[in-house]
Formats: sequence, structure tokens, C-alpha cells
Amino acid sequence: MKANEEASLQKKLRPRHITFMAMGGVIGTGIFKGSSETINLAGPGVILSYVFAGLLLLVVMGAIAEMATVYPNKNMKDFISLAYGQRLAFIVGWLYCFMWLAVCVIEVIAAGSFLQFWFPDVPLWTLSLASAAFILLVNTMSVGRLGELEFWLAGIKIAMIIIFIVLGGCLLFGIIPGSSPAPYLSNFTAHGGFLPNGWAAILSALLVVTFSYGGSELIGLTLTETPDADKVLPKIVKSFILRVVLFYTLPILIICGLIPWNQLSDQTSPFVQVLTATGLQGAAHIMNFILVTAVLSAANSGIYGATRMLHSMATSNEAPAMLAKTSSRGVPVNSLILCAVVLLLGSWLAYVAQDQVFGILIAVPGFVVLLVWISICLSQLKLRKSYPIQPSFRIWGYPYISGLTAICLSVIAVLFLFDASNRISIGACVIFLIILFISSLFKFRRTT
Repeated sequence: MKANEEASLQKKLRPRHITFMAMGGVIGTGIFKGSSETINLAGPGVILSYVFAGLLLLVVMGAIAEMATVYPNKNMKDFISLAYGQRLAFIVGWLYCFMWLAVCVIEVIAAGSFLQFWFPDVPLWTLSLASAAFILLVNTMSVGRLGELEFWLAGIKIAMIIIFIVLGGCLLFGIIPGSSPAPYLSNFTAHGGFLPNGWAAILSALLVVTFSYGGSELIGLTLTETPDADKVLPKIVKSFILRVVLFYTLPILIICGLIPWNQLSDQTSPFVQVLTATGLQGAAHIMNFILVTAVLSAANSGIYGATRMLHSMATSNEAPAMLAKTSSRGVPVNSLILCAVVLLLGSWLAYVAQDQVFGILIAVPGFVVLLVWISICLSQLKLRKSYPIQPSFRIWGYPYISGLTAICLSVIAVLFLFDASNRISIGACVIFLIILFISSLFKFRRTT
């Protein structure tokens, strides 16, 4: 097999595959488990955090769509390289892989913890390892079949969220009788008011919300496996943002409306607590099935993101060339093997430190995704002046909107640095960032 054949990917992803793969990366632990943390931080007012982060995400996704219409057959990392050179693309690319591998470890450990509901006597690390094996096996399929499977996996949890919104709304307004009288909108103003912990809590919640929304930019990696990506991507982005924000904000409103924010348990998913209030038989089993499906779907998207970024970097001489090798199905096999090693280490973490592993890893994706989003906005700011052709899709308000978004994301990133609860995670990110910077100095040093 020739080198260029080894590095070839297949253009078999359809628009619905792209949308649901990105949504699969977004709708996972962040909404089903992390929502209890954000609500406990900011109360009902946390909805403002989700809406504000959604507006920032809209600009980031619009920047990707705009650059995709100008530079076909290039992905997110290529845009950064065109704008600021290979050195920054090298750093951001490896950071992005680091982020997705951390997400995958979080998701497979979460899957193992949910599976313990049915298999309480089986150790967490065993169930996490089984979940990892399933995800790795799925990712050996061709990208067309992988996209189709992710379409259905993500579809299950999206359907669950829609059902949750309808059932919760009926309980909220007394259409369906619950175990207690319908609260209507009283819980939004009782128990300390809409902003019980003040505006500062809205900023604190943004740290978790950015982790929740992270993965949306995965669309920027599907471009090289999508026919006519420059034409279909703008349409996908417009519908995608609305769906993501609605699938986060509406369930949060339902949860805050039905259960007082200061009575939410951080030991159980808020979704389980609300479904239990419906009195439906087997609600816990149904919800647990959805949770397992949700986190496996997110892990599946994460492995896709990590392998495609590693493949892209290998073809650009920013990672070992062996990582560019693809199978006859167009799967980056060596990149997948590397991901398998990391997931194996993740299962080992679940064995030695299952109580601390979530706290250590959870801040990594949130911080890294902020750096990636900032890079995307800055790339669009710089490249717009030198586009070889006029883009068919443009972000309005250039350069102010892109610049303001980059500033807001930078402020949130600084807040991450000074958050004492994330000290270990952010310390690891900063050390890795320094190592990448030093490596880039040697790898791309100027030659005469």
C-alpha cells in the first residue's frame, strides 16, 4: 500500500451523520450528570450560563462554517495552520487529542458506574474496560457505518430528552398528577430567588457548561470525510446550534421547576429524580439504559475525534507518520490502537482511584476546549482578510463579534486557572501545554 493510500479517509459521512456525531459528543455526562453541579452552583439562574455559552458556541461554529466554504477539503486544524502556522496547529492538535482522550476515559468510567446499577457485584474497572472494548470495536467499522451507528445512538438520547421535556412540562403544570401538587413556576423564585448565589455563581457555572458544550467543534474534523462539506456545513451549523441550546436549556428549566435547586442530589442524575416523580413503573431502568447509551455515544464521538485529529497531524508531519496508516475501511488503525492504550490506562485509574478520577479529569476537557475555541475565532479573524474567494456563508459583525467572543472565552479560561477545585487538572493541562510548546520550538525551528 502506498503512503498516500495509507493516509486516505473515505467521504461517506452524510449531513445527518455529522449533526448527530457532533451532538453525540455534546450530549453526555455534561447534561445527564453535570447539570446537578451547575444547578447547585447557581440555582435556576444557571440557565443564563447555558444561554450565554450557547451564544459563544454559535460564533465558534459559524467561524468553522465560514472557513470551510473558503477552504474545501481542510479541517479545523488546517484552518489554524493557515492562519498562524504549523507550530500553533501542532500545539492545538495535540491538546485536542488530549482533551478527547480525557473525555473518553470519563465517559467509559461513567458507563461502568451506570452498568453497576444492573451488575452491582462486578468491579467498576471491569465494566469500564468492557465499555471501552465495545467503543473500540465500533470504531473499526467504516466511517459510513460508524456515522450510521452514532446516528441511532445519539438519536436514542435525543428522543429521551424530548420525552423528558414533555413529561416534565406536564408534571410542572399539573397536566399529569405527580407525587406532590404541581409547582408551576414557584421554584424559580422561591428558595433564595432566581439568582440565590448571585451573578458570580453564573460565571462559576460557565466552567462546567463549557465542558458540557465541548465536542460541538467536532464538526470541524468531519470535513475531510464529507462530500461537498463547504455547501452542507452552513446549513448543519444553523440547525445544530438551536438543537444543542434547546436540549440543554429546556431540561434545565424543567429540573429547576420541578425540584427546588437546593434539594437536588449530586449522587443521582437529576433526570432520574424527575422521572421517579412521575411514578412510572421501571422508570429507573429506562433512565439507566438511556444514561449508558448516552455516555457510550459520547465516548464513540470522542474516539472518532481523537483518531481523526491524530491522522490529520500525522499527514502534516506533526505526529509520527505511522499514525496516518488507514485500513481498507478507511479507519486510522494505529491511531485507534493508541486510543486503546489510553482507555486501558483509564480503566486502571478506575481500579486505583475510582473516587477521585472524575474530579481530576473533569476540568481537562473544559479548559482545553476553551483554548481550541479561542484558536478557531482568532483564525477566522486573521484569515478573513486574505480569503482567496468570497465565502458563501459569513459571520455577521466581523471583526467585533469574533473578537469579543475570543475575549469572553479568554476570561473564562483565566477563571479556570484560578479555580482551586481544578488545580490538579489545570496543572496537568498547563504542564502538557509547556511540553508541547518546547517540542514545537525544536520540531519547527527556523532553518536557513
